[in-house]
Amino acid sequence: MTHAVRKPPRLPLLLAAVLLAACTAKPVPVDHAAYVGEWNGPDMHLLITADGQVEYHRRRDGVDTHLSAPIATFSGSDFSIGVGLFSTNFRVSVPPHEDAGVWKMVVDGVELTRSGTAIPATGSGATTPEI
Repeated sequence: MTHAVRKPPRLPLLLAAVLLAACTAKPVPVDHAAYVGEWNGPDMHLLITADGQVEYHRRRDGVDTHLSAPIATFSGSDFSIGVGLFSTNFRVSVPPHEDAGVWKMVVDGVELTRSGTAIPATGSGATTPEI
């Protein structure tokens, strides 16, 4: 009697490898370097690291949203984070700019100001403040 040896299914392993590779953050492109930093506004906190990781916290209508994901793409001034179906877009109507010595940008209709001058990297110890 001969027993067939079953091979493990390759498709789930391939999908897992693709998702893992897609979750790896890529550095913020030079032409979007002004986005890097810790940004705060009314009921919103956004941390964008030079290595492409994003931490986002927003309170809207009594609902808190927390996201932590790599930047997937930049499209003009806008950017998206996450992978595939698990992604979200951020509309940047006013890109980062300096105004009287203060860096500002408008994301999803909220004016944000950048804290400090240092450009944080992942693991910098920056924390999300209570909003």
